[in-house]
Amino acid sequence: MTDLLALLNRYNEPAPRYTSYPPAPQWSAAHRGLLISALRRSTAPLSIYVHIPFCERLCLYCGCNVVIKKDHSAAGGYIKNLIQEIELAEVAHNRVVTQMHWGGGTPTYLDACQITELFNAIAHRFSLTADGEFSIEIDPRVTTTGQLQTLRSLGFNRLSMGIQDFDPNVQVAIRRIQPYEHTREFFENARALGFQSINADLIYGLPKQTRSSFQKALDLVLELDPDRLAVFSYAHVPVLKHQQRSFEKYLPSESEKLQLFVDAMQRLSAAGYEHIGMDHFARPGDGLVAARNDGSLHRNFQGYTTHGETDLLGFGVSAISHVGNTFTQNHRELRAWDDDVGAGRLPVFRGYVQTKDDAIRGAVIEDCLCNSRISKSEIERRFQINFDDYFLSELMRLHEYERDGLIEGRMSRMIRVCPAGRVFVRVIAKVFDAFQSAAVASKAV
Repeated sequence: MTDLLALLNRYNEPAPRYTSYPPAPQWSAAHRGLLISALRRSTAPLSIYVHIPFCERLCLYCGCNVVIKKDHSAAGGYIKNLIQEIELAEVAHNRVVTQMHWGGGTPTYLDACQITELFNAIAHRFSLTADGEFSIEIDPRVTTTGQLQTLRSLGFNRLSMGIQDFDPNVQVAIRRIQPYEHTREFFENARALGFQSINADLIYGLPKQTRSSFQKALDLVLELDPDRLAVFSYAHVPVLKHQQRSFEKYLPSESEKLQLFVDAMQRLSAAGYEHIGMDHFARPGDGLVAARNDGSLHRNFQGYTTHGETDLLGFGVSAISHVGNTFTQNHRELRAWDDDVGAGRLPVFRGYVQTKDDAIRGAVIEDCLCNSRISKSEIERRFQINFDDYFLSELMRLHEYERDGLIEGRMSRMIRVCPAGRVFVRVIAKVFDAFQSAAVASKAV
């Protein structure tokens, strides 16, 4: 820990999470034609993402694109327009879907009938594989057993469950009251219904967190025995999310926050979890671990995935698509999204088409974040370049990272991320980012 603290001031700088390359802030204005032409050129299997933006109340730490409405009547109109958007993507209809994820907001803001209606609209227009991975984000505070039963009967087989922290003082500070006993009962119900994988999310760096309180939260989470765990760094961006100002004085220092993550890594490792990359952990038998070990792990807007062969097609406000070498994003404001869909237009407002240089750099960054290494030989084989010549200046910059023990093998055929480097892996990856954008990115820790 002493060595990591010494590196904190030097390397704890803003860096993108690299769910795309280049990151979305670098994209430019675009319209639906960009997405339609990309879909016409591709026949790859699909990974579908559906964004449900609504929540009943705002958690104060939240940085997501959400719409707060206690009155659920807004959901009906949103579902109608979602189905219309899906219909407008007719060029992709009948494509095979091997993965689907519903996120938010709170997807179970929808009632059982609305969930069924939306799922059937997708299943009617696309070919969902029998062995597909169909997941949904769940808030245990507002999700009923009936909704779980509906999800399971439709074919959802994975749940991603927000927890964040079990400490009462932290929960009050972030305005998210979620008792452990209620969450444990929810886990038990989900397992009894036959969900194949239940994942949990924690956040470190929240107001009033201490080493002692976070260790207790980790112990309680381990009692729940999730299949995967994400331990996210709290992103403090009060300029963008004004509600975060309410607890600024209670935030842990950077060194205290780093200690929380180190404690989490050590505690989860001792409990048998494998550190996948960045902030994700999984049981040894999980498909993410196998993919990391054989070099097939990928990263996109849904996080780490074993479905790197798919095109990502997003529906809903702010949803992102990645088809071939083309990125697009829907309008982030609900009214603008509604207006476009209501007028019979796919609601794209910005996008980007990767150049060859973007593809090369994106592959290097992905290798670093997914596999904790960079295989020069693999990059050379895929793109027909000489790695050391192509990245001469980047390799020179990596000298200090090697000197400080974050990487090794800079001038060998395989650059490896050392254990200390995993904490700052986004900063290491950023060396290969030609845009070097960090204006709206969170710090590494």
